[in-house]
Amino acid sequence: MTKIMKVVGVIGGGAAGLCAARHILATGDMLPVVWEKATKVGGTWVYSPQSGTDEHGLPIHSSMYKNLKTNLPKEVMAFPDYPFQSSDTSFIHHTEVLKYLESYAEHHKLYPYIKFGHYVEEVKPVMKGEGPPAWDVRVRCLESEEITTTTVDAIFVCNGHYSVPRLPQIEDIEKFKGRQSHSHDYREPSSYKGATVVILGAAASGLDIAIELSTVAKEVILSHNLPTPVPSELPPNVRQVRGVVSALENGFVFGDGSSAEADVIVYCTGYTFSFPFLSKECGITVEDNIVKPLYKHLINTKYTSMAFIGIPFLVCPFPLFDFQVQFFLKTVTQTVTLPSKMEMDEDTDKAIRDLCSKGLPIRYFPKLGSLQWQYNEDLARMAGIPGLQSVVPKLYNAVSDLRKMQLMFYKEYCFCITGPDTFEQIK
Repeated sequence: MTKIMKVVGVIGGGAAGLCAARHILATGDMLPVVWEKATKVGGTWVYSPQSGTDEHGLPIHSSMYKNLKTNLPKEVMAFPDYPFQSSDTSFIHHTEVLKYLESYAEHHKLYPYIKFGHYVEEVKPVMKGEGPPAWDVRVRCLESEEITTTTVDAIFVCNGHYSVPRLPQIEDIEKFKGRQSHSHDYREPSSYKGATVVILGAAASGLDIAIELSTVAKEVILSHNLPTPVPSELPPNVRQVRGVVSALENGFVFGDGSSAEADVIVYCTGYTFSFPFLSKECGITVEDNIVKPLYKHLINTKYTSMAFIGIPFLVCPFPLFDFQVQFFLKTVTQTVTLPSKMEMDEDTDKAIRDLCSKGLPIRYFPKLGSLQWQYNEDLARMAGIPGLQSVVPKLYNAVSDLRKMQLMFYKEYCFCITGPDTFEQIK
């Protein structure tokens, strides 16, 4: 008698989608179908010199810029069961990450299950009596324009969240005569030569781009509202001010009352969660930067056969994806029984209340930072799988401290993991 295999849909062929496909196959009784609008795997790690829209009129997905190197060492970036190839550098160029993901897909024999050049237009639940629904996924082939609908038993949403820019509201911005852009569209520094550039935002992209632009710009004004100034030494033509509060024709007024002339402003203000392909019936909303209603930042509590991989940020992404995927699949195979919808929603509400009790804005809810290690451990424990080696948070935290004080030089360091909880700095 032929065994009926469950089919699990995966939206996106980036790191999260590949991780999902790899573990779906590993169950032995499920098959993945991955829809990827690009012509290759990698998602955000596929660099495009273009910005704006592609040849199909769709927004360019990647936010990679030409010279980007990782801000995490490869020793902590890898999926737990698939290390990066050893090399004499820890902070690697984005092309090396793409090669790693291509190698991961090849090693796990994922390519036969990926439909390249296929754009997901709509996902909607299909009720089938008791239990979670199946899903109808309507997809357009970008080459032939053919529309097909596939029904899957469960679905992973792996469309990434570094592609739809968040733009701030700035008083009188329409008066500013200079150039405006978002870090999503930044590719290389030559067009900023001799300019005075305001960088709004001092998270990873803002700091990276500020340092790169300092090599060609007349002055870089790093404008942010961090509680304290960036403590690291910065290039001599980079200075810090408070966040932009209003625009002038030829510059900006800042939160400390100062003002400056500027030729360009680059918004390094982050991204918004966007799921335009989800029908209203899916029950998913985004409010105050929180995707609702999700259990553990992951499972749709209205329909538990839908999971979102990679919502949390300020994390080690690939290991986190791995734990999320494995936990969700244990619930699909019913190896793990989820709490009731009420209990799952209360778990989320409690976590949000805890955040607010610490005086943090509600929009920080998906920003895990140091909370990621307990989050990973909780998922691993509930799924009955091994957790991360303790060396990973140790090295991650050591690099975080190094980055704070040596922002211009930390990517020159190289590390080697020497045991389950030990590492060495080798240069």
